[in-house]
Amino acid sequence: MAEIKYEIKETLGVLSENNKGWSKELNLISWNDREAKFDIRDWATEHEKMGKGVTLSKDELIKLKEILNDMDL
Repeated sequence: MAEIKYEIKETLGVLSENNKGWSKELNLISWNDREAKFDIRDWATEHEKMGKGVTLSKDELIKLKEILNDMDL
């Protein structure tokens, strides 16, 4: 399996943390030397391991924000 290269450009926020120390974070990440995108996923304490997540372009993040703002929470 090919190695996945990533660089966390900016940590934007921690959404939650579990009892094993992993945290669900919103970060700006460059994957495989590509343009950085917004990313939500679980990370181990030193970012040495990661869980499955979702990566969003700026336009997708804006659309998600609009949807969340329209929700009656």
